[in-house]
Amino acid sequence: MSSIAKDIFTYPRYWAECYGTAPFLPMSRAEMDRLGWDSCDIIIVSGDAYVDHPSFGMAVIGRLLEAQGFRVGIIAQPDWQSCDDFMALGRPNLFFGVTAGNMDSLINRYTADLRLRSDDAYTPDGIAGKRPDRSVIVYSQRCREAYYDCPIVIGGIEASLRRIAQYDYWSDQVRRSVLIDAGADILLFGNAERALTEVAHALSLGRALNELTDIRGTAIVLKDSPCGHDWLEVDSSRIDWPGRIEDMPNPYSFDQAAGQCLPANEKSAEATTVTIVPMPLLRRLRTDARPRYVRLPSFEKVRNDKALYAHASRVLHLESNPGNARPLIQRHGHQQVWINPPPLPLSTEELDGVFDLPYQRRPHPQYGDARIAAYEMIRFSVNIMRGCFGGCTFCSITEHEGRIIQSRSEESILREIGDIRDKVPGFTGTISDLGGPTANMYRLQCKDKTIEANCRRLSCVYPGICKNLDTDHRHTTQLYRKARKIKGVKRVAIASGLRYDLAIRDPEYVRELVSHHVGGYLKIAPEHTEEGPLSKMMKPSISSFEQFKKMFDRYSLEAGKEQYLIPYFIAAHPGCNEEDMVNLARWLKRHDLRVDQVQTFYPSPMSLGTAMYYSGKDPLHKVRYKSGDVSIPRTLEERRLQKALLRYHDPKNADRLRQALRQMGRSELIGDGPRCLVAAASEGAVVRRGRPLPSGRKPRRGNRSQSPVRKPRRH
Repeated sequence: MSSIAKDIFTYPRYWAECYGTAPFLPMSRAEMDRLGWDSCDIIIVSGDAYVDHPSFGMAVIGRLLEAQGFRVGIIAQPDWQSCDDFMALGRPNLFFGVTAGNMDSLINRYTADLRLRSDDAYTPDGIAGKRPDRSVIVYSQRCREAYYDCPIVIGGIEASLRRIAQYDYWSDQVRRSVLIDAGADILLFGNAERALTEVAHALSLGRALNELTDIRGTAIVLKDSPCGHDWLEVDSSRIDWPGRIEDMPNPYSFDQAAGQCLPANEKSAEATTVTIVPMPLLRRLRTDARPRYVRLPSFEKVRNDKALYAHASRVLHLESNPGNARPLIQRHGHQQVWINPPPLPLSTEELDGVFDLPYQRRPHPQYGDARIAAYEMIRFSVNIMRGCFGGCTFCSITEHEGRIIQSRSEESILREIGDIRDKVPGFTGTISDLGGPTANMYRLQCKDKTIEANCRRLSCVYPGICKNLDTDHRHTTQLYRKARKIKGVKRVAIASGLRYDLAIRDPEYVRELVSHHVGGYLKIAPEHTEEGPLSKMMKPSISSFEQFKKMFDRYSLEAGKEQYLIPYFIAAHPGCNEEDMVNLARWLKRHDLRVDQVQTFYPSPMSLGTAMYYSGKDPLHKVRYKSGDVSIPRTLEERRLQKALLRYHDPKNADRLRQALRQMGRSELIGDGPRCLVAAASEGAVVRRGRPLPSGRKPRRGNRSQSPVRKPRRH
């Protein structure tokens, strides 16, 4: 597996580059005719409306492929009840690219309590129901029905987070890899510019998809053993092997034999030999130079053994660093899913090239005056980086975008601000955000590339900030100052979430942020106050938040501004019990905080938090059958009670809280005193204990308050 990345903009362009750049990528035959096209080389099928903007994955991959010389068509939010819409642009010459869109289709449609959402931020006028559940599977099946012999490439966040057997919260069961269920030919995971470019050019040269077995950032289905090498299989399909269990290697010790794979660009003419070595015995073979892959427990095993599921999740996350990750393999019946190591991060020049592509920065004209909420939210914002090294267990950003920060150059960012000023209708002088997955990780990286390439830590900032992490925010501070000086820009706001434990390492950055870039309120996410839940979230102690708040208040006073923090908290996270939530509520009361931004833990596919929720085990440490159990708030009533404790001030929650506090033996918190959470009053209706979620009950409509209007950063 090559550790040297080829620049994505150095491939010879496909012959169709002679057609030039399309104003918008065509969505109809009429548009193709106006462009002089007789066919599309690649057709992208997406669950989102087509917005030609670099925050929408459909536009990014479409414009990137166009820059490679391919003719790219778009089928956005097709009617999936038949294959008619999938045939609207004809058969693509190379392949269908299928994505659910910027959000997982199930998270987009259902709240954490499995209620149907009443709108869809990625659909014109917010109309709900314009995409099917499990969109990647449904769209792929319709593409196959339309043109049975056309290759299908799946990607985007929904496919990326389902590349192995994964717990599905909505059906309350472990499902197979989406690659198998969709019947697709290849899956691209993460930000897939490298893999997509390589796949497209390989197919344009006449290679078959089943030959593309060694492309980073891809998953394929194998029937036999891996080909091309004499392999060393690291068998991690069990938890307890006989004999001594070796400790995880020191992430800062360099072991070339264990950390690297030899190139595998061509098939071997000889029969492949696979030597199987149990995980505990691996250290005895350090001098063995053969390439290695790791065998995960099979789909059938993780479906029936929750501890093995947690173990497989742990192994997957430990094999997520592009510098030392080994291929993974997982058996599904008579087939095997082969997952290549993650893609190598884009260089600054490559990332600049992606954002400098000729986006129109607005929705396709066919939508007319319809409002697309997700676009309205980001049309005046600028994405300055990718990735997150926080590793929060409830979040899937790290699993999708990786831990290595990929940053744009100042010149590219400032140029985009100028484009917004000059080209985007309705611009009044305010840039709504300079950020990304996190506001303040721009150009933060490991001080030593060798250490970075060999590290297996799940987070660079937990349990403490790594001594090898550069936390100097001077590049971000300088960027803010330059952005404010651009002619026509009156204000630059920071709306992305702030990593406050990093920010307090650089007081000058906090001063700059608070003095110039907070419009009265700043979002911040301590998530909890108690060490138990925080340790399962991989979040810092609440003392870091309190330290940041003191700095925020001091610099706001110095700037002569009345400004406030908006804290975000999570209820019902694995490892969080009712006593933890009572302590959190008391902390909120002491600090006179009445939070409205409340999130109930949502078990998204492949996250470590979801592995905890399903298995009751802690995959942050070595998984064992008889230890490592985690308390899980699983019933509907437990989850609602924890959310109610966060909003102890809401009169609607009073009856539930009084009953719960009495059952917990905490009646001293009921009354009119300053330490009390809820006033004494007559009891309301009895609150019944809920059933475990998911429970097979039909979702109910409503709950507009949890509408998923999120920044469409990932693709």
